[in-house]
Amino acid sequence: MKVITLHTRITPDELLAHLQQKLNPLFKQQRQEDISFKIEKIGDAVEISQPEIYEGALFHLEIKGRELWITRNEHYVDDVNSLTIESILNSLFEDLTDDIRGVDLVVEG
Repeated sequence: MKVITLHTRITPDELLAHLQQKLNPLFKQQRQEDISFKIEKIGDAVEISQPEIYEGALFHLEIKGRELWITRNEHYVDDVNSLTIESILNSLFEDLTDDIRGVDLVVEG
């Protein structure tokens, strides 16, 4: 799990909208693959999946106060698509905050 601090509070709906707008186009641009990921709100969390290729969600993102908890599916940690998504997510989290401090990594493990 990775935990990052968001210096600006966001809601699960804002996170969902941002990822739905940006993730798939950036993925296609970086990987040059015609794969679209399903990005949906499950309760208060956002999950990223691709049911035609992967079993279960690749990423589970949950906002806890000013922290964003990111759980990555342990079965796909070395998968190139999963690694690409993680890289894109790291840049998109910075976009979500309007604070000059951006985001900080708190825990990774």
